[in-house]
Amino acid sequence: MAQDLFPGGMVWLVGAGPGDPDLLTRKAERLIARADVVFHDALVGAGVLALCREEAQLVPVGKRSGRHSKSQEEIDRMIVEAALAGLRVVRLKGGDPSIFGRSAEEMTACHDAGVPFAICPGITAASAAAASLGTSLTLRGLARRLTFVTAHARAGEDLELDWAALADPGSSLAVYMGKAAAGAIARGLMGAGLDPATPVAMVENASLPDERVFTTRLDLLELGARTALGDGPALLLIGAPIAGARLAGNRCGDNHAVVASQTQA
Repeated sequence: MAQDLFPGGMVWLVGAGPGDPDLLTRKAERLIARADVVFHDALVGAGVLALCREEAQLVPVGKRSGRHSKSQEEIDRMIVEAALAGLRVVRLKGGDPSIFGRSAEEMTACHDAGVPFAICPGITAASAAAASLGTSLTLRGLARRLTFVTAHARAGEDLELDWAALADPGSSLAVYMGKAAAGAIARGLMGAGLDPATPVAMVENASLPDERVFTTRLDLLELGARTALGDGPALLLIGAPIAGARLAGNRCGDNHAVVASQTQA
């Protein structure tokens, strides 16, 4: 990497991908290896952080399951202060920084402070989950559209999504942070007319050695999410392409998923 692509006083928002270090982009690996300070999400694993220089400062700033180590305002301030001190700053985010990664706030903070910044994209969890399932997120003639949504809602607030728009049998739906809201998601989609037999896959810890895959149908989603998954982050894939999943022999890297399925009782 040319030296002038990452001078002191610059911030790179880097996508750490779904967790497997082998799924990092080459550019992400080079940026991580040159950083003086790395502000990283809670879901960025040890394998990715091991690529940092020994003398680099690693600062956990993650938000996970309602346990926030830092507010977004604090994170913005810390990133800007490190860059203004002349350090090479990496803000390391799980997946892709531009997909539910709060990157807009951090770019705005850098812009307002006169700090140069750039984005290095990463593989998002939906892509890794589909690869583990051995399926496509789109399917000619059946699913020509792919929609990403997040099921995250503030504590005490209902999940508010455009269910009528999402309940499209000709679309695939990827729901981030959907495990806790699985029941609300199923009820919302079925209430808007989506077939209860629509295939669903839940992929927990996508791309990691402890990955867990569970396939079911929409009307059994709440039960499956409650009984089949562990404590890790899970992504829900909903739609016709999931019916064609070929689980065996289609792992991301050398991971070994726990594979289960659930059909109509």
